[in-house]
Amino acid sequence: MKITDALATEHAVFLRVFDQIEKVLPRVTTLREATTIAQLIEGLLAGHADTERHLAFLALDHVLADRHELDSLHQDHEEIDRRFGQVATANDCTEACRLLKAGLQATRKHFRYEERTVFPILERCLQEQTLRELGDHWRRQSTGAHLPGRPMTQV
Repeated sequence: MKITDALATEHAVFLRVFDQIEKVLPRVTTLREATTIAQLIEGLLAGHADTERHLAFLALDHVLADRHELDSLHQDHEEIDRRFGQVATANDCTEACRLLKAGLQATRKHFRYEERTVFPILERCLQEQTLRELGDHWRRQSTGAHLPGRPMTQV
């Protein structure tokens, strides 16, 4: 599996989780509940963002002539983190749920941007073998499997 396929699959799973969260948001009645949901999302997205930064975008970093795409991605990640972090500082449950929903919407928008813009750049700039090796590395990391094999090729 290519790293772009793996990341897109994670996006699809997260979007389904977000849909479920949005279904229960109207029943959230305490600031603590909203904060717990935000922390759960932050935890899920942290691993995904680390994968993007350390596998895909690190590989992309040295092939992009224009760093605008990477800078934008890093800013998006920081903004998403900030949005979910703001939930804990909300004054009441209504504000917390509004901030939570805004964070989910920002994350959806970010995923669309990556899939439309960044993943195609990765596919054009990196060799197929490199994309697959990055995907294999992602699989080993995400499953905790340490499969024997040859070292990763230099990008």
